[in-house]
Amino acid sequence: MWTCKNRAQYNRDKLRYPSDLTDDEWAYIEPQIPPAKRGGRKREVDVREVVNGIMYVLSTGCQWRYVPKDLPPKSTLHRYFDLWSYNRTLERIHHALYVRCREQEERDTSPTAAIIDSQSVKSAEKGGAHRPARLRCGKEDQRQEAPHSCRHAGLAAACRRASCRHPGS
Repeated sequence: MWTCKNRAQYNRDKLRYPSDLTDDEWAYIEPQIPPAKRGGRKREVDVREVVNGIMYVLSTGCQWRYVPKDLPPKSTLHRYFDLWSYNRTLERIHHALYVRCREQEERDTSPTAAIIDSQSVKSAEKGGAHRPARLRCGKEDQRQEAPHSCRHAGLAAACRRASCRHPGS
């Protein structure tokens, strides 16, 4: 809960970016990150800066190419993000933080019950069957369209890539 007592703990004014990790946050996340592989070149990048860069992209929603120059290069950030997604490092970090939050709230680390309301059930029922081929590109019946069924400029390239063609064209 947000109180005057703990407001200073969450103040991020002294950080370079609000998304940067504090020393305490880094101390908790650092053990979750796998060490560099044995052999080969030494890891030259500061992993904390990589995490700060990834947190910057995730918190601001900016594109990789707009990462500020004082963070590691976008290619390095994206490579680590892909690697950590693939080897489930991000999932382990998320789980560790989730468990810590539940412990701070003095709750069981894993919930014992779930609530499903009628809206959740209705939306789950709508997913479903495989779309027939005639529904590509949002057209219900493409046979009624002109030979170039994807008229919009933005859709034209997508349709060519997806082989969205009429039978017999």
